Amino acid sequence: MSFFNVNVITTIILITCSIILILLERKFPYRKGLPVFREGFWVDFVWYALIQSYFLKILIFSYIILPIDVHFHLSALHIVTDWPIWCQVLFFLVTHDLYIYWFHRWQHNSKILWRTHEAHHSNKAIDWLAGTRSHVVEIIINQTIEFAPIVILGADPVVVPIKALIDAVWGMYIHCNIDVHSGKLQRVINGPEMHLWHHANHNEVFFANFSTKFAIWDWMFGTAYLPEHKPKEYGLYYEYPKDYFMQHAFSIKRFDEKKLRDKKSLRWYFNLRPNVISFFKKAINSGNKSAV
Repeated sequence: MSFFNVNVITTIILITCSIILILLERKFPYRKGLPVFREGFWVDFVWYALIQSYFLKILIFSYIILPIDVHFHLSALHIVTDWPIWCQVLFFLVTHDLYIYWFHRWQHNSKILWRTHEAHHSNKAIDWLAGTRSHVVEIIINQTIEFAPIVILGADPVVVPIKALIDAVWGMYIHCNIDVHSGKLQRVINGPEMHLWHHANHNEVFFANFSTKFAIWDWMFGTAYLPEHKPKEYGLYYEYPKDYFMQHAFSIKRFDEKKLRDKKSLRWYFNLRPNVISFFKKAINSGNKSAV
């Protein structure tokens, strides 16, 4: 199977899984009353899931990983090339997940690294899309460390899209607003039960539930937290900007977004998107009237 075909298939699977999770959220909600287009939905979908993901993919693969491989020629060693594809995928899945556990834990224990991670915790409504909200620096670090070994160790090219698909689907799953009861499986495979608690605005989980795919890391290293009751609220305990660019600026210098909105010099920026939306609404309404 060609690399192109794998990309097409993984894209179709990703879209299908997204639709299934959205429907399951409506049918079996973990937190009732959460709308599909909740607050911050369009920021997450347009800026984080589409625009940021597209440009960071180019940056990470073309300007970081490829130059490293060209310089050191490590992929020419074909260290894992002869392994079965399923074995390659499993190897990189487990090793990267163990790394993510420790780096994630470090982010919660470091004032500097927390600035690159707080955006991910800023949503007050957690659903299938909430996991896409991650700071640019966090993505560059994690995805470079994730995909560089795949390329440098000479893995089959199809491992990259397969691994990326698993990451995306699993990321949507652990954040989805579905009342999942996986029982003892939650001690091995991570799911919404533990990860939704990780996003809760509760002091007891700020240093707990760091696992992404395999919950066994939390149970093994003593950071698991899984009570019988559900969280009361999600997000950060402090005010956080709602705008994509302001969220990144906030990681460098703290400010009050509400006060910035009142400044004449920045008023045009905060009114830009509402004005654009208003323009298109008027255009659509005018077209409908003309048709009549």
